[in-house]
Amino acid sequence: MSESTVKVAAIQAAPVFLDLEASLQKALGLIEQAAAEGARLLVFPEAFLPAWPAWVDEVLPGEDEAWHVRLLEQSVVVPGPGTERLGAAARDAGVHLVMGVDEREEHGGTVYNAILYFDADGRLLGKHRKLMPTHAERLVWGMGDGSDLRVHQTQVGRVGGLICWENYMPLARFAMYAQGVDIWVAPTLATHEAWVASMRHIAREGVCHVIGVAPAARFSEVPDSVPERERLWRGVEPPGDWMLDGYSVIVDPEGTVLAGPLVREEGILYATLDLDAARARRRLFDPVGHYNRPDVFRLVVDDRPKPHLVSLARAEPGSAAPSED
Repeated sequence: MSESTVKVAAIQAAPVFLDLEASLQKALGLIEQAAAEGARLLVFPEAFLPAWPAWVDEVLPGEDEAWHVRLLEQSVVVPGPGTERLGAAARDAGVHLVMGVDEREEHGGTVYNAILYFDADGRLLGKHRKLMPTHAERLVWGMGDGSDLRVHQTQVGRVGGLICWENYMPLARFAMYAQGVDIWVAPTLATHEAWVASMRHIAREGVCHVIGVAPAARFSEVPDSVPERERLWRGVEPPGDWMLDGYSVIVDPEGTVLAGPLVREEGILYATLDLDAARARRRLFDPVGHYNRPDVFRLVVDDRPKPHLVSLARAEPGSAAPSED
């Protein structure tokens, strides 16, 4: 049974650009800090480990080799050593954790934009890969599939969500609403006022609490060790040194902003969510219950995994596994 109220934290911070170990160390410190303030659910920005592909809007396609190779090298294998350390940190702090990562498969050559869910016992509950990278992001990130469109039952409620502009996909939202999401997480790189409006809309449409979290990042903080550093950012006004402005926010099911937006500064937003009040509000509007018309509209989701390799030999009854020799 989940709790009726829960204190949550939206952690608006920048990674140490393209440095997984340093970014992980920063994350561990922020987890301890938020836990010390009594937060039970902590949400980090999109692609926090080890960074977002800042170059996609700065250079021509094909000029990204040095950055892309480094991103691949620094990405998180799931499960792997990085997830073990995140799980241990969640367990030690007694918190539930949502972390945005660049993910790669152990022997893979493609990077995926993913969010990871950990419970307070440190268990990796699941991951979600972004279904559709946005515009030039498609030069960097692969596409996810429907197998991980999941809401996770936790001690602090049913937690799930989408990444950045996935939140503008009506059918993807409905697929999550239909699973009874209480707390919607939206790690993002969309740092502007319009994003706050979107978070408020999703809160009202889904009758759920929403935690939208983005980085606040300066170009001057990008390490000198990053290849061709000066080409990453043009720094024209009005952004100037600010690569990403933040605009993290926490919203209740009526669309009321409980905390934020936090703009152009690193920090942690806190709010206490009343889950019972949110559930009670669904008596007025339930997008997948009494305010839905399944006789008129129906969503079909292909939630089957799409593995890259299917072994027909192993799928045959009684067949022996191929020799490792």
